[in-house]
Formats: sequence, structure tokens, C-alpha cells
Amino acid sequence: MKPAPFRYFAPETLDEALSLLAEHGDEAKPLAGGQSLVPAMNFRLAQPAVLVDLNRIAALSFIRPDDAGGVVVGAMTRQRAVEHSELVAARAPLVTETVPYIAHAQIRNRGTFGGSLAHADPASELPAVALALDAQFTLACRSGQRVVPAEAFYTDLFETACGHEELLVDVRLPTAAAGSGFAFEELARRHGDYALVGVAVAVQRGADGTLIDARMAYLSVGPGPVLATRASASLLGTRGETEALRVAASLAAHEDIVDPPSDIHATAAYRRHLIEVLTVRALTRACSRAQEGA
Repeated sequence: MKPAPFRYFAPETLDEALSLLAEHGDEAKPLAGGQSLVPAMNFRLAQPAVLVDLNRIAALSFIRPDDAGGVVVGAMTRQRAVEHSELVAARAPLVTETVPYIAHAQIRNRGTFGGSLAHADPASELPAVALALDAQFTLACRSGQRVVPAEAFYTDLFETACGHEELLVDVRLPTAAAGSGFAFEELARRHGDYALVGVAVAVQRGADGTLIDARMAYLSVGPGPVLATRASASLLGTRGETEALRVAASLAAHEDIVDPPSDIHATAAYRRHLIEVLTVRALTRACSRAQEGA
């Protein structure tokens, strides 16, 4: 199939892009890597009247350190560049570990870091990682910028806090503090397919070896990335013993994850089982890495 007719603009500056979005409102759709939007347009699942192509805006493609010791990634940075960035690997290792799970190398060569996050596909890996890391999203419009934490950015199925006149311009990833450990796990029918369930984990040990922070975020279990708050809280004060990890996994599967979907690929019951299994795997590895980091 072919897309419905649309007007096409290719601005070269952020200001020009924001002006176009303000002018055309909800009739306009920004185009980043196009790995999700273009197929949707070809099937006419998406029919924007105006397409604003961001690929000529060089200022939105970068990876740089921030003053707080973390890393800032521009929204139009290709996923492949993030995957191979030494700075990202040093300061946000969970991102480096996760990106190879995204589709295939050909897709990552074109797909963008910000595009994947803003698309808000509940089966996408990067939104869950951003949630686990407590990333900060910078949104821009003609009147200025605002910063939104990942936890407030995702509002519903394919919906975010980004307004029609706003663009996601960069994402701030906090640095891996001493005693931190990270891990990502997912299960898909084939590598590169959408995951049946995935989990991103970030933990931190204190000076006495107990866990003082834990964040576990899931994909493919709800209308967006899901942060397991009860499960994470249950780990605080423990040393990451096997039983503590099993308790956290059970809480995630049966209390934090309210309504996992049933579809042709997996039942809700099977997804709950996967949540428990993958959570224990990811937590075991993350806690071990935190011990080494401490």
C-alpha cells in the first residue's frame, strides 16, 4: 500500500521545525528515523496531513557528557551510534547492553534514540530503560523548553506528555554511581522480534552492602513501560539474596503488573510467568555487578 497524500517539509534548524509544528498543530507529524511511522503510513494506520522531516537538523544529533557526570543524547542520534558510544558505555551501561536487542543492525542504523522514546511503543526497549534509569526528557516548543522525567513522560498507549507543538530534543541519562549494577533481559520468539516480555533493572548497594536503591521497568506488559514500585521497594535493605529476588519478582508479576495482555503470541498467565523468570535473571546479574562496583 501507499501512504495517503501529505505535505512535506524538511527544516534545517530546530526553530524552523518548531514553527512548522506550531503552524500546523495536530495535523503535523515529525519524522525521525521513520522505522515505525513510514510503515504505519504505508498501511494508512497513520495519515498525517503534514510531515516535518527532522533529518536535516544536525543540532539534534550528538552524544556528550553533562555537568553532573551523566550523558546527554540528542533526539536524532542514530541508535547504532549510541550502541557503539564509549561515553554511553562508561556512564549509562544499561543503554549499551539494551540497544542490541532493538530489531536488527539495519534498523538501528536508521532508527533514532529520541524517535523510539517518543513513539512510546509499549513493546519498545528504550522507554523501559529510560524509566529504569530515571532519565530526563527535554521538550522544546517556540516559547521555550521544559524537562520531564521519564516517569511522567509516558501517559498511555502510544501517548506521551509531548504536546503537538513540542519536540523531544534530548535525553539526559544519569551516571552510574559507585555500587550500581544494571541488567536487561527479554524473551522474543526470534532475535529482533518484539519481546513477549522485557525488563530493565538498575540497583545500587550502600557502603554496608545492602541495596539502597532499585528500579525495575517492564515492556510488553501494559499500555506503556511499567515501573514496578512495590517490587523495587521490597529489595531495599536486603543484600539481594535469592529469596529476596524471588519475592520481588512475584510482587512485580502479581501486584505491579496489573493487566498484561493476552494475544496470539502469549497469554497473560504466560507473561506473568516470564516476568518472574526474567526478573530473577536480571536482578541476579545486576546485584552481582553492583557488588563488583561497590
